[in-house]
Amino acid sequence: MEAITEGVNNINISESHKKNRIQVSNTKKPLFFYVNLAKRYMQQHNEVELSALGMGNMLFISLMHYLVISSFHKLAIATVVTVAEILKNNGLADERKIMTSTVDIKDDSRGRPVQKAKIEILLGKTANFDELMAAAAAEGGENGDVEENNA
Repeated sequence: MEAITEGVNNINISESHKKNRIQVSNTKKPLFFYVNLAKRYMQQHNEVELSALGMGNMLFISLMHYLVISSFHKLAIATVVTVAEILKNNGLADERKIMTSTVDIKDDSRGRPVQKAKIEILLGKTANFDELMAAAAAEGGENGDVEENNA
């Protein structure tokens, strides 16, 4: 019984199960779906991690928060960067950390691993986040949701 208790105490929750991570994909979801979801996550957890993988083989260079990316491979990564910028420009989020890497993904059609670019942006609530959200809710946007035509 002691071994079980020790094992439970030593469990390390995997990063893949973070409750405040939004994994952006190349789906047809509108940009403001991710903006509003990020705001809800920040309300619940005080910070949110936006994450995306690029498509196919990608060469990227990270220089002081700027990405130079092959234009036809950037959809999910560009969405993550845009969501982060919208939240920052509206005074809702502060940038805490930006991480870039490449990940090997098995490509079944080619039978070999393919490298994909990965970006993770950690955002935290600003000091006046709650104030701004309350003001937005009072103006009629329930939960402070941003409409596409207001951006």
